[in-house]
Order: sequence, then structure tokens, then C-alpha cells
Amino acid sequence: MSVLVNAETRVLVQGITGHQGTVHTRQMQLFGTQVVAGVTPGKGGTSVEGVPVYDAVADAVAATGANATVIFVPAPYAKDALLEAVDSGLRLAVVVTEHIPFHDMLTMYHYARAHGARIIGPNCPGIAAPGQAKVGIIPNVVFRPGRVGIISRSGTLTYEIVNGIKEVGLGQSTCIGLGGDPVVGTSFVDALPLFDADPDTDLIVLVGEIGGTAEEEAAEFVKAHLSKPVVAYVAGRSAPPGKRMGHAGAIIARGRGTAESKLTALREAGAEVATFPYEIPGLVAARLKELRHR
Repeated sequence: MSVLVNAETRVLVQGITGHQGTVHTRQMQLFGTQVVAGVTPGKGGTSVEGVPVYDAVADAVAATGANATVIFVPAPYAKDALLEAVDSGLRLAVVVTEHIPFHDMLTMYHYARAHGARIIGPNCPGIAAPGQAKVGIIPNVVFRPGRVGIISRSGTLTYEIVNGIKEVGLGQSTCIGLGGDPVVGTSFVDALPLFDADPDTDLIVLVGEIGGTAEEEAAEFVKAHLSKPVVAYVAGRSAPPGKRMGHAGAIIARGRGTAESKLTALREAGAEVATFPYEIPGLVAARLKELRHR
């Protein structure tokens, strides 16, 4: 099994004819993903990387049976793209687009939830299940099939940690990049129970960063509900208060959202906490070895 995507996932690419849409369509195909359709209004009847392009999402879904979408359209049009996807029956939408206005994302979030759809992102690298499917932009070369689930707020840290896990001879069941904006469609608390219920995930790596309370909420969930071990890392221990560090959501305000407060909460919940990213593969390997010898 995997989480949210698998070999049966049929991906539609909104904004496929743009540079990023075209490049990452090719990379998703190389990963083994079934990319079955693209949508760019006015470009219907053409093709990109052998993928047929349609003018509307509903037409693409009807013709190809697409069941997931990845959105590469510019920020001013991302809300309409997401609403069109949901109205067309798609229930998984990975929104790669950055700089989506805050109020647009609030509309997107509540509209998707009201219709039983899940958003990953925005401003995210997407989701990947090695050997099955990738929906997004995470580099193909860092993956190896395995039994470690990864949930992360940071794109580049995700790549580093996934690659480090591969280099110690382990692999990943699924990796979800949640996105770095203040409002995201899927949180740690949303994703953790999916991995906990996945029989092919033995351990979960949680990668957080400063800003907001998502990691503290995750710690509460881990302590109260999670049955699987967690290895955690939180970026931004040296970040000064009030200064944005990287993502729009990575800012400490009014004494809340510091790395130390998050790390403390995770430790108290029973997670093993890394001080630096390069420590994570070793912690994961040691914990998995311990689990095998119980």
C-alpha cells in the first residue's frame, strides 16, 4: 500500500503547456506515474509529452478517467483551477503554485473540504510513493521503495532527508510535502493517521519548521493516538523573532512558533528528535533495527 497515491492514480496536469507543467509532466512519467491528461484553456487538441491536452477539466476527466490533479497555473488563476477540479469530481489536488493570496486559499480549503476533496499544498513539492506514482516536483533520484513515511513542511529539507534515508539503505513508503504557506490543505494532523493506518509504513519522519502551531498539534496527536514511532526535526532553531525564514508560514510571532517549543512538545510526545537533518537517517535506521528485534 501507500498513502493517497498508488499505481492506479491517473494524473491530470493543470497548466501542462507552461514550462513547469511540461518539465514536471516528463519527470512524473519517468517516475512511473500515469499522466493521462493536461488542461490549458485554448490549447485543447494539442499534446505535451504524448499527453492529450483539453480545454476544460470536466472534458479531460470524462475522456481519460483522471482521478487526481496537479496544479501549475499562476497564482491569480489557482483558485479557479482548484474549484474547477473539485467541481469535475477530482478528490485529490496537489497545488504546487506559490504566492496564492491568503483569502483565495481560504476559499479553496473550505470548498475542497465541503466537497470531500483533499488539497496538498499550496507552495509544496507534492507527494510521491516510490515504485507507484508521483504527483508534484520532488526529484526522482532521491527515492527508493521502503517502509519509512515522511511528512514535511519544507521542500528542500524533504529532498535532503529522503536522500539520506536512501543512502543508508532504507526507503520510503510515501512522502508528502505539505507546503510552507500559513494555510495549507493538509496538515500534520491530517496526514499522520493515514501513515498510522498504512500497513507498509513502519516509522514516520516528521519535518517541521518555525512558525504556527502545526508541530505542537502534531505532538498532541502523536501522544494521544499514534501507534508507530516518530523521528522528528524542526528547522529554524537560530531564527530571530519576527523575521520570515524561507516560507511565508515560517515566522515567529509573539513568542509562539519557536523551534524549541515545537521540539519540546515532540520530545514529550515520545518522538526521537534530531538536532541536525543529517542525524535523521541514523535515528531512523536505529529505530527500525530495534523494531525488528522486538
